[in-house]
Amino acid sequence: MPTVKYADAVRKRKDRHITMLLKDKRITVTGGTGFLGTHLVQKLKDSGCRSIDAIGSSDYDLTYVDQIKRMYDDRNPDIVIHLAANVGGIGYNRENPATLFYENLIMGAHLIHEGFLRKIEKFVAIGTICAYPKFTPVPFREDDIWNGYPEETNAPYGLAKKMMLVQSQAYRQQYGFNSIFLLPVNLYGPGDNFDPRSSHVIPALIKKCIDATMKNEKEIIVWGTGKPTREFLYVEDAAEAIILAAEQYNKSDPVNIGAGFEISIKDLAGLIADLTGFKGKITWDETKPDGQPRRMLNTARAIDEFGFSAKTNLRDGLRKTIEWYRKVGKSFFI
Repeated sequence: MPTVKYADAVRKRKDRHITMLLKDKRITVTGGTGFLGTHLVQKLKDSGCRSIDAIGSSDYDLTYVDQIKRMYDDRNPDIVIHLAANVGGIGYNRENPATLFYENLIMGAHLIHEGFLRKIEKFVAIGTICAYPKFTPVPFREDDIWNGYPEETNAPYGLAKKMMLVQSQAYRQQYGFNSIFLLPVNLYGPGDNFDPRSSHVIPALIKKCIDATMKNEKEIIVWGTGKPTREFLYVEDAAEAIILAAEQYNKSDPVNIGAGFEISIKDLAGLIADLTGFKGKITWDETKPDGQPRRMLNTARAIDEFGFSAKTNLRDGLRKTIEWYRKVGKSFFI
């Protein structure tokens, strides 16, 4: 594993060249109006990229191949960064397994195939940590991705996204098509989804704690036992990783994108309660599923291949996310 000093040196060296090859390219970002997409598009603009199309669901329904063809015809991209996904937390996954499998599978398969037919220069596929087997040894290494079946509650989503890895490698082998596949951990940050019907654990906990404090409630209820561990990556760091990979990485071997730590859900809940000022009791509903027992990525390949390592520690990132929710988010997620 590279040392922190080495990783910092590599990152600084590569940051000087960021977007040198991207600034004159026509870049289409699917899901570009969403949580990660908004941050990525802004970072591309700040870095000097001149032609960026942020594609949202109101522009094209990417679950239909004719809409994908129209997008390619309209936008004529050199590079596609595919962020668009139908995604949610454990409850949402349990309620919508077929929808999540079909929509994510069909979007990825047709976007890659139509990009190949149009001879675009590069396709950047964004996968998910949910693609890993349920009992992958920690920290997860990319070579372990096929050594078992994903955790059951998110397997349809994880497998659908993982098919982009299969397609990327197959199209590179047969056609020489330049596509890459990145595996980010759970993201969080300003602009996250705080809708309790579909949010992930960090926004869900922030909303619960702030709402309870405002209503003077003395208890919040959280799913599971609190024992599982998770790794979280601040959204600005994820955007930087994607840009570095889009510019400098040209292999179909999957690459983990993470922060390289794990925290239990119970400790996370306590930290969020402290940062939001919630003083009440946290009650664990053990009748609800925990999900995958542990999650943490080995991030050595991202450091070695394109010099990425996360900059934002969890406490600072949570503070920024909580501040955004207090100022902006509450008006959208009442």
